[in-house]
Amino acid sequence: MSPLLSRVLVVVVLLPLVIGLVYLGGWWLFGLALAGGLLALHELYVMVRDLRPLVLGGYLGFVATLLGLQLGGLQWMLGGLLVTFVFAFVVYGLGGVRQSATSSFGATLLGVVWVGAGLGCLLLIRDIPDFGFWAVMAVLFTVFAADTGAFFVGRTFGRHRLAPAISPAKSWEGFAGGVVAAVGMAFVILYKDRDDFLSIPQSLLLGLVIAFAAVLGDLFESAIKRDLEVKDSGRVLGGHGGVLDRLDSLLWAGPAAYFTILAFGNA
Repeated sequence: MSPLLSRVLVVVVLLPLVIGLVYLGGWWLFGLALAGGLLALHELYVMVRDLRPLVLGGYLGFVATLLGLQLGGLQWMLGGLLVTFVFAFVVYGLGGVRQSATSSFGATLLGVVWVGAGLGCLLLIRDIPDFGFWAVMAVLFTVFAADTGAFFVGRTFGRHRLAPAISPAKSWEGFAGGVVAAVGMAFVILYKDRDDFLSIPQSLLLGLVIAFAAVLGDLFESAIKRDLEVKDSGRVLGGHGGVLDRLDSLLWAGPAAYFTILAFGNA
């Protein structure tokens, strides 16, 4: 199967499922975030296996993070993140192999904070009364628009490298195209609620914030993969690579969007 065909099939199968579960929200969306997050976390721990992450402690911390959020909101999500220190230390202490505590704890906590907090903020956005579904749709499709706009504009007009030491294929021209596409997408999706949720200037600013965060999220994973000399985080999604490869932009865009909406007084 060609990479293009595998990409199309993944989108055709998964996109309706994701939209449907976001629409249902609650425990349905929690289940999607839990399954996707565990897969992404597994891929990360495989990539950093030479750093000896405390895998069981990381999985328990991730579950505690999302479960705390689902049951008690932002404060208990933070509690889940913090209890990861305890899980990781207990697993380290019970392990029979002496290894670098610093690298093990660092690799373990990186995954839980990166994946757990990123997905957790998307769940928080979905919990916004009356407007949660469309707010999440705005984040998802704005990230997609930013990525698509950057790809086509960069491929056509890209001349100046954005971050050559991290991702040589990205250009400033592509970044500009992605920002324009993202702002336009946020405006279109949120326009109908302009008088009740976010005003037009707020929607435009949200699109701008998401575009910047999405690029940073993509570059963040690229930096880690380049450091570890890995091309893709996995192959579970065929031509799309691994789950972490698909979530990297969202894991930064979700928190950026949530706290921007919170700053507007709408979360």
